[in-house]
Amino acid sequence: MTRPDSAAIRLHSTSPEITAAIAVRLARHCPDAAVVYLEGDLGAGKSVFARAFLQALGVGGPIKSPTYTLIETYVLPDGRDAVHMDLYRIADPDELDYLALDGVLERLRVMLVEWPQRGTGRLPPADLVLALAFEDDGRMLQMHAGSARGEAWLRAFGQAN
Repeated sequence: MTRPDSAAIRLHSTSPEITAAIAVRLARHCPDAAVVYLEGDLGAGKSVFARAFLQALGVGGPIKSPTYTLIETYVLPDGRDAVHMDLYRIADPDELDYLALDGVLERLRVMLVEWPQRGTGRLPPADLVLALAFEDDGRMLQMHAGSARGEAWLRAFGQAN
């Protein structure tokens, strides 16, 4: 999933607010049709990150967790779609065939996928892989590029103030 030559960006978060601020900053540089895999244990902050990221792209109103629906799609102000998927509850990647992802990809601005390992072989490749892990006093967020587009995204993110 990650490119062997891509450098990781590691950031420390001591609160959900800091995790959200990192998501907002990353969203500012989001390329078109981006695919982001969100990895980490239950409670690591994947949903906090996803909500803040989607709000930063212009999603108004409530952002529902796709834990039971598997997928939530939001129309952004520019008319394209932001997709948030949570694959925790699927048992087999073949279950994704019922979600008709090909249609989703036509108007895609960004796709955020929690628990992407459960959809192996059925998901588009990641431009960015974000791993969230528990640390003593918070979370470690580690970002790796999965494509050339992801590498450019991380460069822009790293250069921003």
